[in-house]
Amino acid sequence: MEISGRRYQRLRESMVKNQIEARGIKDPRVLDAMRTVPRHEFVNESLIDQAYNDHPLPIGEQQTISQPYIVALMTEALQVDQDDRVLEIGTGSGYQAAVLAELAYRVYTIERNRTLYDRTRQILEKMGYYNIVCRYGDGTIGCKEEAPFDAILVTAGAPEIPKPLVDQLDVGGRMVIPVGSSSSQMLVKLYRDEKGIHQTDLGGCRFVKLIGQRGWKAE
Repeated sequence: MEISGRRYQRLRESMVKNQIEARGIKDPRVLDAMRTVPRHEFVNESLIDQAYNDHPLPIGEQQTISQPYIVALMTEALQVDQDDRVLEIGTGSGYQAAVLAELAYRVYTIERNRTLYDRTRQILEKMGYYNIVCRYGDGTIGCKEEAPFDAILVTAGAPEIPKPLVDQLDVGGRMVIPVGSSSSQMLVKLYRDEKGIHQTDLGGCRFVKLIGQRGWKAE
């Protein structure tokens, strides 16, 4: 491994130890995925030196790549199995999709911003994430043609839980989504069983707005 590669590997190890494990994330598969995915490949070149820091970073188009801990927290809560088909709403930088792709059979990810969609699809293809299917469109209505899904992850804050996403969740399926106002949300986990939908709050968070037909209106 070249010198820069070893440096980034050390940064990932430190990130997992000090930012993620130290805050209580325990799933070994999630920790391994966070150690594996090269986060620096998903940030703007000018911010590469900050890629493994303990905070979100701008990626352009008024969007961000989430704080590493939040990515790990949401991923662990989703309880992704190696045979799962996962739907991600809000591709953004592609980093979360790559982490999910390390764990799942297939990841479908939807991005409404054309610039981000085009750029991120190329990055994921270049990196060899062939089990990720990128879609351009309104993620708030989900991906009905590929439903049902074993897990759904929403990476932007919604004013309420979009019903189409709930409808596309399989029995035994999980969804993690930030829900609340435009300035702060509660991270919510949903679980579907034969009796219906069960909801658990995972704590406060702050995400960019989920824009779309079943989210916030574009300004």
